[in-house]
Amino acid sequence: GNILKKKKCKRVINFDECFTTQIGGATADINPTSICGQYLTLHPDLNMQSLIESAQVSPAQSRSKYQNKVRYDSGTIIPNGDDLLMAFAKLDEKGKGRFFSRDEYLQCLDLLWKELENYYSEMDVCVPILGAGTTSFDGGNGASISQQDLLDMMIWSYKLSSHKIKAKHKLRIVCKRDDNFSLNNIEK
Repeated sequence: GNILKKKKCKRVINFDECFTTQIGGATADINPTSICGQYLTLHPDLNMQSLIESAQVSPAQSRSKYQNKVRYDSGTIIPNGDDLLMAFAKLDEKGKGRFFSRDEYLQCLDLLWKELENYYSEMDVCVPILGAGTTSFDGGNGASISQQDLLDMMIWSYKLSSHKIKAKHKLRIVCKRDDNFSLNNIEK
């Protein structure tokens, strides 16, 4: 489905580690077709700095590899009404969003589950399959991770986490249609 069309839930919208809002075609710009790019197009007056200040979120200890910008730990949430804007991909020296290892991805998920426990406000939470879009994964050998594997990692990470959304509310993972992907193949 399309996470931007989901209603009556908190929607997780993944940004990069610096909460970049510039949409465009340059390497460091937000891809206009990504979830973040579509979100920014729908919210052209979004004042990210004001939201960060209102949420009283502290930046990460280290700076981004991209232009030494202020960065936030992957998994950090900035609330914007029913939308939960999340710092996600780390930026390399050229501004390309990527994760350098599966361990970093799992650390991000661990922080996300903690954050969601604080921000879900007795509502269901919709989250996309994180990393299935334009984010690259290196892991030292440049191998990509399939949408199926990302979904499996998200599910297992959530199952193993002590931070949960309390029943009757649910965590809903929103999946894009893809010929090489099926919910019937989870954990296979």
